[in-house]
Amino acid sequence: MPVPSLPAEPTGSPPRAVGPQEWSAANVPLLGNPREVVTGLYERHRPAAGTVVVGVLDPDERLRASASFTRRAGESDGWVFRNTLLAQLRRVIPHDLRRRTPVRTAVLLHCREGESRWTVEDGAWMWGLRDACTLHGLRCGAYVTLTGAGWQVLGEGRGGRHPQLGSRTTLFVPRTDKVSPLPGQLGPLPEQRAGRTERFGTGTERPEQRTGRAESLTERAAGLLSRPIDAPREQWPRTAVR
Repeated sequence: MPVPSLPAEPTGSPPRAVGPQEWSAANVPLLGNPREVVTGLYERHRPAAGTVVVGVLDPDERLRASASFTRRAGESDGWVFRNTLLAQLRRVIPHDLRRRTPVRTAVLLHCREGESRWTVEDGAWMWGLRDACTLHGLRCGAYVTLTGAGWQVLGEGRGGRHPQLGSRTTLFVPRTDKVSPLPGQLGPLPEQRAGRTERFGTGTERPEQRTGRAESLTERAAGLLSRPIDAPREQWPRTAVR
């Protein structure tokens, strides 16, 4: 199936942008673990200021594909941003235009200096992300800004300090399959743990029994070492026959 070319920009049209209220009312799907998604994109691309990272997530929020590029200075039109994002998406993952309902989600990480609150340029990137997702058969996902103070999901109010722009290491803790105790369940009390160590199974020896046997073996070894070399066999210390 041939991929359609990028549409040309109409002359004399105003810049395309999305306001913060319009973006909040667009029902953008919420990320279950935004910190893990941001950390995954940051660890993969290590972006600097002025870098834009677009990622495609599976339904279980696993990173399927991603691309990073440096934005051009002085551009703030959503039409230009849409064409740039669409070209990057076509390069890293096939489109899902044959599906009736999109199953994958595209998210955008905008790395910049300054504050993380909404700007006019963010509105243009939001417009470009939403339109590029429509033309590539994806759901339009979260828009995240990454600054020196940390990351912020615009329109949701969620954010964190790590990762942050220019950080070399992150505080990402991978998921584990270890089952944590249920709420309200406490560990055994000290007297319960002591009683548990005093219980022995059938056929096992108590500590005092093992100590007595060790002393008897030591005495027999001392007797063997103290006997003369030429002593008759009858004078050897007798050992217990099992």
